[in-house]
Amino acid sequence: MASLRKPFSVLMATALAVLGLTGLAGAAPRTPDTGAEAHAGTELVQDTQSGPLDPGPFHRRLDPLVGEWKAVKYNWILGSADKPVVSRDITVRTRWITRTGGRFLEERTTGTLGGTAYFREGILGFSNIDRRYEWTTFDSVTPTAMTYRGPALTEGTSVISIPGEFTDPGILGPEYLGRTIPMRTVITIAPDDRHTFDLYFTPPGQAERLVDRVIYTKKLS
Repeated sequence: MASLRKPFSVLMATALAVLGLTGLAGAAPRTPDTGAEAHAGTELVQDTQSGPLDPGPFHRRLDPLVGEWKAVKYNWILGSADKPVVSRDITVRTRWITRTGGRFLEERTTGTLGGTAYFREGILGFSNIDRRYEWTTFDSVTPTAMTYRGPALTEGTSVISIPGEFTDPGILGPEYLGRTIPMRTVITIAPDDRHTFDLYFTPPGQAERLVDRVIYTKKLS
Protein backbone atom coordinates (compact mmCIF):
# COMPACT_ATOMS: atom_id res chain seq x y z
CA MET A 1 0.00 0.00 0.00
CA ALA A 2 2.87 2.37 0.75
CA SER A 3 3.88 2.28 -2.91
CA LEU A 4 0.55 3.84 -3.85
CA ARG A 5 1.22 6.98 -1.82
CA LYS A 6 2.87 9.09 -4.45
CA PRO A 7 3.94 12.67 -3.67
CA PHE A 8 1.41 15.34 -4.61
CA SER A 9 3.78 16.78 -7.21
CA VAL A 10 3.97 13.41 -8.98
CA LEU A 11 0.17 13.04 -8.95
CA MET A 12 -0.25 16.57 -10.28
CA ALA A 13 2.26 15.96 -13.06
CA THR A 14 0.42 12.77 -14.01
CA ALA A 15 -2.93 14.58 -14.05
CA LEU A 16 -1.56 17.36 -16.22
CA ALA A 17 -0.14 14.83 -18.66
CA VAL A 18 -3.49 13.06 -18.92
CA LEU A 19 -5.28 16.36 -19.53
CA GLY A 20 -2.67 17.45 -22.06
CA LEU A 21 -1.80 20.55 -20.03
CA THR A 22 1.96 20.15 -19.76
CA GLY A 23 2.20 21.93 -23.09
CA LEU A 24 -1.40 23.11 -23.42
CA ALA A 25 -1.82 20.51 -26.14
CA GLY A 26 -4.72 21.03 -28.51
CA ALA A 27 -4.55 24.83 -28.33
CA ALA A 28 -6.40 26.59 -31.14
CA PRO A 29 -4.12 27.50 -34.08
CA ARG A 30 -2.75 31.01 -34.09
CA THR A 31 -3.34 33.42 -36.92
CA PRO A 32 -0.23 34.44 -38.88
CA ASP A 33 1.83 37.24 -37.35
CA THR A 34 0.90 40.59 -38.84
CA GLY A 35 2.99 42.95 -36.74
CA ALA A 36 4.32 43.73 -33.28
CA GLU A 37 1.03 42.91 -31.56
CA ALA A 38 0.82 39.50 -33.22
CA HIS A 39 4.44 38.78 -32.29
CA ALA A 40 3.72 39.72 -28.68
CA GLY A 41 0.71 37.41 -28.69
CA THR A 42 2.83 34.50 -29.89
CA GLU A 43 5.22 35.03 -26.99
CA LEU A 44 2.26 34.97 -24.61
CA VAL A 45 1.22 31.51 -25.76
CA GLN A 46 4.75 30.14 -25.51
CA ASP A 47 5.24 31.52 -22.00
CA THR A 48 1.87 30.20 -20.81
CA GLN A 49 2.77 26.72 -22.06
CA SER A 50 5.75 26.63 -19.72
CA GLY A 51 3.67 27.02 -16.55
CA PRO A 52 -0.06 26.32 -16.89
CA LEU A 53 -0.69 26.54 -13.14
CA ASP A 54 1.16 29.82 -12.60
CA PRO A 55 0.26 33.45 -13.37
CA GLY A 56 1.68 34.31 -16.77
CA PRO A 57 1.81 36.98 -19.45
CA PHE A 58 -1.98 37.13 -19.83
CA HIS A 59 -2.08 38.17 -16.16
CA ARG A 60 0.69 40.69 -16.79
CA ARG A 61 -1.54 42.34 -19.40
CA LEU A 62 -3.68 43.49 -16.45
CA ASP A 63 -0.84 45.11 -14.50
CA PRO A 64 -1.56 48.64 -15.83
CA LEU A 65 -4.93 48.51 -14.01
CA VAL A 66 -3.27 48.20 -10.60
CA GLY A 67 -3.37 51.25 -8.35
CA GLU A 68 -5.78 53.84 -6.99
CA TRP A 69 -7.66 55.88 -9.57
CA LYS A 70 -10.06 58.75 -9.93
CA ALA A 71 -12.72 57.78 -12.43
CA VAL A 72 -15.84 59.07 -14.15
CA LYS A 73 -18.89 56.81 -14.47
CA TYR A 74 -21.56 57.20 -17.16
CA ASN A 75 -24.83 55.28 -16.74
CA TRP A 76 -27.47 55.20 -19.47
CA ILE A 77 -29.99 53.05 -17.54
CA LEU A 78 -30.63 55.75 -14.94
CA GLY A 79 -30.36 58.41 -17.61
CA SER A 80 -31.30 58.27 -21.27
CA ALA A 81 -29.68 57.44 -24.59
CA ASP A 82 -28.86 61.11 -25.09
CA LYS A 83 -28.10 62.08 -21.49
CA PRO A 84 -26.49 59.52 -19.17
CA VAL A 85 -26.22 60.02 -15.43
CA VAL A 86 -22.61 61.07 -14.78
CA SER A 87 -20.73 60.42 -11.52
CA ARG A 88 -17.45 62.31 -11.16
CA ASP A 89 -16.62 61.24 -7.60
CA ILE A 90 -15.71 57.63 -8.39
CA THR A 91 -12.61 56.08 -6.84
CA VAL A 92 -11.30 52.72 -8.07
CA ARG A 93 -8.74 50.71 -6.10
CA THR A 94 -7.26 47.72 -7.87
CA ARG A 95 -4.72 45.22 -6.53
CA TRP A 96 -3.45 41.70 -7.07
CA ILE A 97 -4.70 39.41 -4.29
CA THR A 98 -1.42 38.14 -2.88
CA ARG A 99 -2.99 35.22 -1.02
CA THR A 100 -4.05 33.76 -4.37
CA GLY A 101 -0.47 33.88 -5.55
CA GLY A 102 -1.25 36.91 -7.68
CA ARG A 103 -3.74 34.96 -9.78
CA PHE A 104 -6.72 37.28 -9.26
CA LEU A 105 -7.16 41.03 -9.45
CA GLU A 106 -9.52 42.72 -6.98
CA GLU A 107 -11.29 45.95 -7.94
CA ARG A 108 -13.20 48.09 -5.44
CA THR A 109 -15.22 51.00 -6.72
CA THR A 110 -16.82 53.60 -4.44
CA GLY A 111 -18.65 56.87 -5.02
CA THR A 112 -22.20 57.86 -5.87
CA LEU A 113 -24.60 56.90 -8.64
CA GLY A 114 -27.65 59.05 -9.24
CA GLY A 115 -27.14 60.75 -5.87
CA THR A 116 -26.97 57.45 -3.95
CA ALA A 117 -23.90 55.82 -2.43
CA TYR A 118 -22.44 53.25 -4.83
CA PHE A 119 -20.12 50.30 -4.26
CA ARG A 120 -18.80 47.55 -6.50
CA GLU A 121 -16.45 44.65 -5.82
CA GLY A 122 -14.97 42.87 -8.83
CA ILE A 123 -12.66 39.89 -9.27
CA LEU A 124 -10.79 39.55 -12.56
CA GLY A 125 -8.51 36.70 -13.53
CA PHE A 126 -7.22 34.60 -16.39
CA SER A 127 -7.74 30.84 -16.55
CA ASN A 128 -4.65 29.24 -18.05
CA ILE A 129 -6.61 26.01 -18.38
CA ASP A 130 -9.47 27.52 -20.43
CA ARG A 131 -7.23 30.29 -21.82
CA ARG A 132 -9.88 32.92 -21.04
CA TYR A 133 -10.45 36.00 -18.88
CA GLU A 134 -13.07 35.61 -16.16
CA TRP A 135 -14.79 38.54 -14.42
CA THR A 136 -17.34 38.59 -11.61
CA THR A 137 -18.80 41.67 -9.90
CA PHE A 138 -21.02 42.36 -6.89
CA ASP A 139 -22.51 45.81 -6.40
CA SER A 140 -24.95 47.87 -4.40
CA VAL A 141 -27.49 48.08 -7.25
CA THR A 142 -28.16 44.55 -8.51
CA PRO A 143 -29.10 41.70 -6.12
CA THR A 144 -27.13 39.10 -8.08
CA ALA A 145 -23.55 38.37 -9.05
CA MET A 146 -22.68 39.49 -12.57
CA THR A 147 -20.50 36.75 -14.04
CA TYR A 148 -18.58 36.82 -17.32
CA ARG A 149 -16.50 34.18 -19.12
CA GLY A 150 -14.46 35.19 -22.14
CA PRO A 151 -13.59 33.22 -25.28
CA ALA A 152 -10.44 31.11 -25.48
CA LEU A 153 -7.46 33.27 -26.46
CA THR A 154 -4.25 32.38 -28.24
CA GLU A 155 -2.84 35.92 -28.37
CA GLY A 156 -2.73 38.85 -26.00
CA THR A 157 -4.80 41.96 -26.52
CA SER A 158 -5.27 45.35 -24.89
CA VAL A 159 -9.04 45.19 -25.52
CA ILE A 160 -10.61 42.38 -23.51
CA SER A 161 -14.21 41.43 -24.37
CA ILE A 162 -15.92 39.15 -21.83
CA PRO A 163 -19.54 38.03 -22.37
CA GLY A 164 -22.02 36.83 -19.78
CA GLU A 165 -25.72 36.88 -18.91
CA PHE A 166 -27.91 37.70 -15.93
CA THR A 167 -31.50 37.45 -14.78
CA ASP A 168 -32.96 40.95 -14.84
CA PRO A 169 -34.37 42.03 -11.45
CA GLY A 170 -36.27 44.79 -13.25
CA ILE A 171 -33.51 47.34 -13.88
CA LEU A 172 -34.39 47.45 -17.59
CA GLY A 173 -38.07 47.85 -16.83
CA PRO A 174 -40.90 45.70 -15.47
CA GLU A 175 -41.37 43.95 -18.83
CA TYR A 176 -37.92 42.37 -18.48
CA LEU A 177 -38.28 41.19 -14.88
CA GLY A 178 -37.02 37.60 -14.59
CA ARG A 179 -35.77 37.44 -18.16
CA THR A 180 -32.26 36.39 -19.17
CA ILE A 181 -30.26 39.32 -20.50
CA PRO A 182 -27.02 38.75 -22.47
CA MET A 183 -24.32 41.19 -21.42
CA ARG A 184 -20.71 41.97 -22.21
CA THR A 185 -17.91 43.85 -20.48
CA VAL A 186 -15.18 45.36 -22.65
CA ILE A 187 -11.99 46.37 -20.83
CA THR A 188 -9.72 48.70 -22.78
CA ILE A 189 -6.23 49.00 -21.30
CA ALA A 190 -4.49 52.08 -22.69
CA PRO A 191 -0.79 52.91 -22.51
CA ASP A 192 -1.52 56.44 -21.31
CA ASP A 193 -3.24 55.30 -18.06
CA ARG A 194 -6.71 56.09 -19.34
CA HIS A 195 -8.48 52.76 -19.08
CA THR A 196 -12.15 52.05 -19.81
CA PHE A 197 -14.70 49.50 -18.58
CA ASP A 198 -17.74 49.37 -20.87
CA LEU A 199 -20.85 47.33 -20.06
CA TYR A 200 -23.31 46.33 -22.78
CA PHE A 201 -26.76 44.70 -22.48
CA THR A 202 -28.75 43.00 -25.23
CA PRO A 203 -32.43 43.00 -24.19
CA PRO A 204 -34.56 40.33 -25.94
CA GLY A 205 -35.53 41.47 -29.41
CA GLN A 206 -33.20 44.47 -29.30
CA ALA A 207 -29.71 45.33 -30.46
CA GLU A 208 -26.82 45.38 -28.02
CA ARG A 209 -26.46 48.75 -26.34
CA LEU A 210 -23.99 50.47 -24.06
CA VAL A 211 -25.47 50.89 -20.57
CA ASP A 212 -22.52 51.81 -18.36
CA ARG A 213 -18.99 53.16 -18.80
CA VAL A 214 -16.24 53.84 -16.25
CA ILE A 215 -13.18 55.77 -17.42
CA TYR A 216 -10.07 55.72 -15.24
CA THR A 217 -9.01 59.35 -15.57
CA LYS A 218 -6.12 59.86 -13.14
CA LYS A 219 -3.87 57.59 -11.15
CA LEU A 220 -3.56 58.79 -7.55
CA SER A 221 -0.24 58.77 -5.73
